[in-house]
Amino acid sequence: MTPDKEPVVTNLCFVCIVILIVGIIVQVSGENELRVDMSKIGLTHVPKDLSPSTEVLDISQNYISELQISDFSFLSGLKVLRLYHNRIQRLDFSVFKFNRYLEYLDLSHNQLQKISCYPVVGVKHLDLSFNDFDALPICTEFGNLTQLNFLGLTAAKFQPLDLLPIAHLHLNYILLDLGGYYVKENEAESLQILNTKSLHFVFHPESLFSVQVNISVNTLGCLQLTNIKLNDENCQVLINFLLELTRGPTLLNFTLNHMETTWKCLVRVFQFLWPKPVEYLNIYNLTIVESINEEDFAYSETTLKALKIEHIKNQVFIFSQTALYTVFSEMNIMMLTISDTPFIHMLCPQAPSTFKFLNFTQNVFTDSVFQNCSTLVQLETLILQKNGLKNLCKVSLMTKNMPSLEFLDVSLNSLESHRLEENCTWIESIVVLNLSSNILTDSVFSCLPPKVKVLDLHNNRIMNIPKDVTHLEALQELNIAFNSLADLPGCGTFSSLSVLIIDHNSISHPSADFFQSCQKMKSIQAGSNPFQCTCELRDFIQHIGQLPSEVVEGWPDAYKCDYPESYKGTPLKDFHVSPLSCNTGLLIATIGVVVLVLAGSVTFLCLYLDMPWYLRMVCQWAQTRHRTRNIPLEELQRNLQFHAFISYSGHDSAWVKGELVPCLEKEDIRICLHERNFVPGKSIVENIINCIEKSYKSIFVLSPNFVQSEWCHYELYFAHHNLFHEGSDNLLLILLEPIPPNSIPNKYHKLRALMTQRTYLEWPVEKSKQGLFWANIRAAFNMNLTLVNENNDVKT
Repeated sequence: MTPDKEPVVTNLCFVCIVILIVGIIVQVSGENELRVDMSKIGLTHVPKDLSPSTEVLDISQNYISELQISDFSFLSGLKVLRLYHNRIQRLDFSVFKFNRYLEYLDLSHNQLQKISCYPVVGVKHLDLSFNDFDALPICTEFGNLTQLNFLGLTAAKFQPLDLLPIAHLHLNYILLDLGGYYVKENEAESLQILNTKSLHFVFHPESLFSVQVNISVNTLGCLQLTNIKLNDENCQVLINFLLELTRGPTLLNFTLNHMETTWKCLVRVFQFLWPKPVEYLNIYNLTIVESINEEDFAYSETTLKALKIEHIKNQVFIFSQTALYTVFSEMNIMMLTISDTPFIHMLCPQAPSTFKFLNFTQNVFTDSVFQNCSTLVQLETLILQKNGLKNLCKVSLMTKNMPSLEFLDVSLNSLESHRLEENCTWIESIVVLNLSSNILTDSVFSCLPPKVKVLDLHNNRIMNIPKDVTHLEALQELNIAFNSLADLPGCGTFSSLSVLIIDHNSISHPSADFFQSCQKMKSIQAGSNPFQCTCELRDFIQHIGQLPSEVVEGWPDAYKCDYPESYKGTPLKDFHVSPLSCNTGLLIATIGVVVLVLAGSVTFLCLYLDMPWYLRMVCQWAQTRHRTRNIPLEELQRNLQFHAFISYSGHDSAWVKGELVPCLEKEDIRICLHERNFVPGKSIVENIINCIEKSYKSIFVLSPNFVQSEWCHYELYFAHHNLFHEGSDNLLLILLEPIPPNSIPNKYHKLRALMTQRTYLEWPVEKSKQGLFWANIRAAFNMNLTLVNENNDVKT
């Protein structure tokens, strides 16, 4: 989170470079272009197998030493060519005569000494810097490069009219590499550079600054010097070099890169630039050497608005802190940035200051900075990122005498809020507060500016937002991501909240009440939380799914189930659970209705469709089939002549002969009947025993008539005796008519016991039930049984 004014302070020269390069790349890079990157692969010559449709070719950082026409003649559509960091010693521009669309050509960091010119009129970016040229490599043909924006050159010496061929061109940027420049004794050179907005000089990084050239430039807006090495003796050489360059009223931005200097010389450079028209002074990678002593500085009227110093190395270890800090604290400018330095403190200005913007990122300031400071009355933005701040109450006290302060950034410190024994005293003007990346806990909400509108608390240790926070009614944007919150905070406490960022927390089942209390919500970002996809999440998913996509940031990709495992990774939009399983009352009512319907159905089936009888018959059929199949066939193989012996009362013979026998014999079941299979001459008892022994089953047709037949009881007795004697299941009872239990005489205890212990088949009068009856009869027989006839012949 940065204030609106900070972009103004940025290096305008750097912005110019970026805009220029990006603009060129955008122009030369269409959607259908073909890019080829063959950098850093050890090439010694330009490849011949390139596609003729290649538009962007990067063969930089190789070992190419020579260029020929045949290398590029077939690349008729080539627009961008990067050849920097190779070993090219000579260049003939005619090698590009067939590349009429070439716009970007970078030949920097080679070994070029000579060039042969040829008009390549479409070039917009031409970089010949960091080569071995003795004089500036300017051809007359360069005057035809009417579209040229960027020009990079190298020279060891100058002639006043070296740049005359391109004097009429309106360039945006000129880079002059003077790393190999040498000074002629007692001879001052001059160079006139016309019509460029940005001018960048690069000097030798190890040599003391010694360039003595009078350079004049028209319409110069940005000036940049790289590799400035100074001491107290040659400090004036730099000032003389700058005299002509800083004379024009259009120079607004001045940048010094990689500067090594004494403190005394640095103050002299500041003093020289103070009355100049420069508005933005930027120093990157500053190294202070030798000593730091108090230096007089006249803070006269200045047009300078902003001073930015980034990355200071201080090689002076014993010095007066006041001598260093006073120069900066008393500056009468609007914006001051000193970042990435070893500064441990900053003094409070002695008089009411003009500072509106102070940025002290990545220093080692402590909580004592600006305490009891009442002179920063115009300060609107204060940035203290990456320092050593620890006490939040002391930070609040620091602001109490800053009546104009609106933006405060104290992120990436070690601020704690466990014990807030002191009263927090924030200036009420603060509307944007960044407290991110500290070690703050829930108690931070009792120490916040009352009128804050934008609050950043992400990456702290907050687990809950207290419900008694009532003084943040103006809060509009809250960033509380990367904490440990378990639920959405709701807007009862923050009545004006419209932007909420709460992703990467511990929210598992957020309450849907959030949407009812936050009617002004314009943007919510709650993804990347461990959502538990259970019934409690249904209402939240329904509400958040109905919001417009521009309101819910990251939906649906960042919203996924974390629990249970079966749903892990499932997007919330794809999580569905039935209302029935989530509503206990509805579930109980549904179960009750189902039970009533089932009970009614069972009652209907029992009363009107005789369902118990069917169930009983089906169970008997299943049991009979099971028993029949589980008896090994070998156990049944004996001298059997019949599948079944039927015992019945003569009064029931009509049913036996009219229904039972025909049905069984139709299924190829051999039946033994006493009237046709008893052997004449043998006693009845002997015949009964023989028939029972020669039959697989004994079928007894039970009825009140059966009870009254003494012979039937004999047959039942012998069959029952055979049951226990052989261990087989050879009895099949058919109840033709109901037999009241009390009608069976006590002497027929066998019949009474069998009817109590064994299941029997009931003959149904209804024709619809008779099919199931016959199925039960057939299931009792093993039709694979081998029978013999009376002559002991085998019959299957």
